[in-house]
Amino acid sequence: MLELLGFFPVVAIVGPRQVGKTTLAKDLLTRMGREAVYLDLENPEDEAKLTDPVLFFKTNIDRCVVLDEIQRMPQLFPILRSMVDIQRQPARFLLLGSATPDLIRNSSESLAGRISYRELTPFNLTEVDHETRDDMLRHWFRGGFPDAYLAPTDRMTVQWHTSFIQTYVERDLPMLGLDIDRTMIRKLWTMVAHIHGNVLNMSNLGRSLGVTSVTVKKYLAFLEGAFLIRQLQPWYVNLGKRLVKAPKIYVRDTGALHRLLGIASTEALQMHPSLGASWEGYAIEQIIQLLPDDMEPYFYRTHEGAECDLVLIRSGQPVASIEVKYTSAPRTTKGITQSFTDLGTAQNFIITPDTDNYQLTENVRVSKLSEFLTDHLPLIVGS
Repeated sequence: MLELLGFFPVVAIVGPRQVGKTTLAKDLLTRMGREAVYLDLENPEDEAKLTDPVLFFKTNIDRCVVLDEIQRMPQLFPILRSMVDIQRQPARFLLLGSATPDLIRNSSESLAGRISYRELTPFNLTEVDHETRDDMLRHWFRGGFPDAYLAPTDRMTVQWHTSFIQTYVERDLPMLGLDIDRTMIRKLWTMVAHIHGNVLNMSNLGRSLGVTSVTVKKYLAFLEGAFLIRQLQPWYVNLGKRLVKAPKIYVRDTGALHRLLGIASTEALQMHPSLGASWEGYAIEQIIQLLPDDMEPYFYRTHEGAECDLVLIRSGQPVASIEVKYTSAPRTTKGITQSFTDLGTAQNFIITPDTDNYQLTENVRVSKLSEFLTDHLPLIVGS
């Protein structure tokens, strides 16, 4: 991040609320060696300082101006562009936002060539204790949001996620422009939790909500833009096969997923019907968080039964295929084997919660998630 601040005049740190963007920004400021001024755009006193934003930015032209919750004032982006053009220097502005650039209107257009975006995700498994199975279970159940993961008890984790979900439903999503009844937002988010890990059917969701599939698509775009869900796209370059072309859908943070499903403990998780789907989404999210910018994630599935949970693509070519299984004795199946053959990947893995790391077949390796993230994934992305 310091490297970006040393080159780009505007750097934006985006990510969901409560993920630690402000804490990171303040830490970066102490290490930059530059004077800075910080404005929280949710604070009326700070917002009032921008009554005349041009005057404020000119007054602080030699400081790094930090604008927290920038999505509240998207009208600032054209002004930021003009300020950068007046005096272009690294770290002129540091922006923090709880929405993707697509939801922050005008950002890409106004600041093209002047801004770099970086997403801050909840704690990854590699960033917390992960030596034992219990360490991994704690992170999987609680999710990666700092306050939820570090809560003194599972009960307090559940309470934190209850408040987190309520705040998003009642305030944050409407503020981003999702102008629908709060009950419907909560219902949609909960429905996504119940189909977590499945191929998305917009029509079915629309019928359940009493709206069109076009409207469902719009609502899901808001949830995705707020970093709450992920729509994993299918890889379907091979036109010679009948391929599934709808995305799979996941709740990104498993702590939020478990709250929406009413799962209140790690013990309850082990007995829940969504156990396998939860594990799949958890493993996939941990992997995707660590991918470099030049590598893209997809899934693969044909109507004939070949399927693979995660395919890593670079420059239009499949690099690695990954199947996620909640088992201590993984086996290959006809569908998995066929998918690896279709994709033509030299590196193929079955990821489990806690197994030894070993070669299952000539071209398939078994690895527990923690070792895959620390030992195998760096070799894949570096190849």
